[in-house]
Amino acid sequence: MDNNLIYFDNSSTTLINANVLNTYQAVSQKYWSNPSSLHKFGEKSFMLVEQSRLQIADLLGVKGSEVFFTSSGTESDNWAIKGTAISKRKLGNHLITTQIEHPAVLNSMKQLEELGFKVTYLPVDQTGIVSPDSVEQAITENTILVSIMAVNNEIGSIQPIAKIGDILKEYPSIHYHVDAVQAIGKNLWSKLFHPRIDLMSFSAHKFNGPRGVGFLYKKANRQLQPLLSGGGQEQNLRSGTENTPGIVASAKALRLTIETQQKTAQQTVAIKRELLDYLTDKPGISIFSPDASDFAPHILTFALEGVRGETLVHLLEEQEIYVSTTSACSSKDETGSGTLKAMAVDDRIAQGAIRLSFSSENTLAEAQEFISKFEEIYKRFENISY
Repeated sequence: MDNNLIYFDNSSTTLINANVLNTYQAVSQKYWSNPSSLHKFGEKSFMLVEQSRLQIADLLGVKGSEVFFTSSGTESDNWAIKGTAISKRKLGNHLITTQIEHPAVLNSMKQLEELGFKVTYLPVDQTGIVSPDSVEQAITENTILVSIMAVNNEIGSIQPIAKIGDILKEYPSIHYHVDAVQAIGKNLWSKLFHPRIDLMSFSAHKFNGPRGVGFLYKKANRQLQPLLSGGGQEQNLRSGTENTPGIVASAKALRLTIETQQKTAQQTVAIKRELLDYLTDKPGISIFSPDASDFAPHILTFALEGVRGETLVHLLEEQEIYVSTTSACSSKDETGSGTLKAMAVDDRIAQGAIRLSFSSENTLAEAQEFISKFEEIYKRFENISY
């Protein structure tokens, strides 16, 4: 990474770990054979994929047969939701989610609505957290899926995954899907993984792995129809030639991330607190990601009233400080933050929101440099921002 830049946009993507990149390159050059080929060279690639699957399963505390490789967190979300809808349509046509999910979930739900499914979009409170009671109240005899994200990608609010899991113990026929893309490697696993979860989505480039690799945890014996048909890879559930180097590198990235997650969480919390100490009680500043137990340690979203978020993004960019508006995946469509809207944040304030997101690569010195540069911007707009 360029030593002169400050990269506070890790929730959109992370820098691939140097050792992970070396693994990716080595496997690409030595094991380019198709894992489905019958010859010994293909068998070597196949074994690398399977060893990686077992390593990921062991790290997550699940069975190897319950880990399925995909191309991304988006594909994993789409597959969990649409695959459930297809497989369980004869049992019901009702799905439950929240108003603050990632577009991969919300747009999948909207597409299913066009096909005749009914979807309940649960509201959240003013802190961006859904009520477990509202989940139970929304359940009908036709409910086949509940899909709730673990950590909100825009403000970092941690959803009550375990409490919802406890409720769903009474409804064993309903699939419980959790988008865990923002949750892995943040020292939150014991809080967020629950035995009632049936499906869980992950993306490697969120934990210093390569782009183009994701995986889906699917509990054994849970029915899920494939979205991609073809050669029968991934137990006939996700066809397509396996990305062997990406899979092997992703397993290594996950191992390295989990081994260091406690230290990383402490580091990112320190950075977040340093920035919150500066921002708190500053006139015109609204904070949406407090230092609280129900918020992730790596995300800090705030707004400067009267100044658009994209303006702040570009002014900071001029200082080689890289942040984003609330969601990198939808920042260019100018629709604003769906999460802040669901939280009933005033549009004038929500339009000024930016998201800072941290990783093990970041330091307190970078936080202090951000404060110095942002103070200049703040003073520039002080007369109009509040």
